[in-house]
Amino acid sequence: MVVLLQRWLREALRSATVRSVVLTASLFLIVSISLYPGLRSIGVLLHAVFTGSYVPGYHSVLLVNFPNEQAARDIGRSVMERRLAASVNILPRTFTMYYWKGEIQDASEILMLVKTKTSRIQDVVDYVRSIHPYANPEALSFPVGDGSQDYMKWMDDAVPDD
Repeated sequence: MVVLLQRWLREALRSATVRSVVLTASLFLIVSISLYPGLRSIGVLLHAVFTGSYVPGYHSVLLVNFPNEQAARDIGRSVMERRLAASVNILPRTFTMYYWKGEIQDASEILMLVKTKTSRIQDVVDYVRSIHPYANPEALSFPVGDGSQDYMKWMDDAVPDD
């Protein structure tokens, strides 16, 4: 039985029709897998346009620590002037513990929250890193899952797409 099945399979694969069907199906599968992320994004955006719903992850909040309030204010204002963010919040002193060069360090820092479009996060991070007083500044972003539709619209208007 196994011998007959193997023989049938060899003969079938030799057939030009079967080979062309297998090739076409393989190409379709490869193209579909390659285009899936882009097609899914377009589908989600179209759904949001037609239903008025929010697209999760379209906006993000970036956390950045600073050694003092003046550095946070200066960099925050500079980020805003470059229209990289819709809003910046500078929070009062926080107590921070972290490893640096193999040892636990204690510090008092200022935390800045940067609210912007997810597509602009890397621009903000690159800019902040270029002028930040720390050698390795904290820059962690978190996508916004949901929120006030009016606020999200305001953020869209405040931050250009680039």
